[in-house]
Amino acid sequence: MAARVLRRLPRVKPFNRLQVILQHLKMSKQTDSTAEVLLEKRGGAGIITLNRPKALNALNFSMIQQIYPQIKTWEKDPETFLIIIKGTGGKAFCAGGDIKAITDAGKAGSRLAQDFFRAEYSLNNAIGTCKKPYVALIDGITMGGGVGLSVHGHFRVATEKTVFAMPETAIGLFPDVGGGYFLPRLSGKMGCFLALTGFRLKGRDVLKAGIATHFVDCEKLPALEKDLIALKSPSTENIADLLNSYHAKSKVDQEKEFVLDEHTEKINSIFSANSVEEIVKKLKQDGSPFAVKQLETLNKMSPTSLKITLRQLREGASMSLQDVLRMEYRLSQACLKGHDFYEGVRAVLIDKDQSPKWRPAALEEVTDEFVDNCFKPLGSNDLKL
Repeated sequence: MAARVLRRLPRVKPFNRLQVILQHLKMSKQTDSTAEVLLEKRGGAGIITLNRPKALNALNFSMIQQIYPQIKTWEKDPETFLIIIKGTGGKAFCAGGDIKAITDAGKAGSRLAQDFFRAEYSLNNAIGTCKKPYVALIDGITMGGGVGLSVHGHFRVATEKTVFAMPETAIGLFPDVGGGYFLPRLSGKMGCFLALTGFRLKGRDVLKAGIATHFVDCEKLPALEKDLIALKSPSTENIADLLNSYHAKSKVDQEKEFVLDEHTEKINSIFSANSVEEIVKKLKQDGSPFAVKQLETLNKMSPTSLKITLRQLREGASMSLQDVLRMEYRLSQACLKGHDFYEGVRAVLIDKDQSPKWRPAALEEVTDEFVDNCFKPLGSNDLKL
């Protein structure tokens, strides 16, 4: 390890060099508080803590490279009975993937652009197929890549601070990380609505939409975690019972109606249309304040992303998680070759002018042939799970 570190270090005085090596080795410790992800075993629980609070715990490549093998190790370990994942800082569980790094890599033609999605989707699959109960404490912002780290596991515990969204169509991407699997499996056309508009769900609404499995008051999370760790040889049933007991005691926003309740019928009717153009037409015909607002939102999104997303969800509805992730890997590579992803990231995350210039600029200009090409197999470059 030290030899590898030495080769990478700049030329400095021997004493300073030793200090740098020691600092690097310290940073390599997974339980060090400055590490981007903390991996520890407490009792029978493996605990993953996303530790980039200033970046809202955004998921980067090195974090994925640490989390994936650890989940696989704990899965085989007879002394590990459950896995808990959480975020630090109080604002976010995980606000998404490190999109800026991916766009920089894509522009430079770096392999990171391919490797990131390959590794991230493999991690999503590891969570979705994990044989040990997996509990995600989705307190705070949970978007994009953060959804991929939580939604495929056995349990997702939301709090009054949870904010869920899949906002990818606004940056020229699509709701990936297995979005094509879980979104079409939500009630009615809720998943299609959330995917195309990037609509944000907050607090108890994340539970009511079917994304979270439980709701617990934010201040009770430390006690819940302690009780989960204290369980002796727990089964999925024991864990469910404990989560249910906390869920039953939660009173925050208990009486509040689901934010989309009065619009559910409209969502199911409008978003069941066969094309994005037809959805837009139905929203125009409806003319209600809700429909007008969704129309305004869709008009800001990448037309290419909207068309890819609708098809992704249509196809994903009858696919396994593995097949969905393979399909999404193909789509990710198509987006990296195109224009809108880079332009969307520029407008939303870099310059923040919120005025992306999409190409093509209109839905009618995004041909079926172009969309078909995005879904084509990549041969030996396809994602292998």
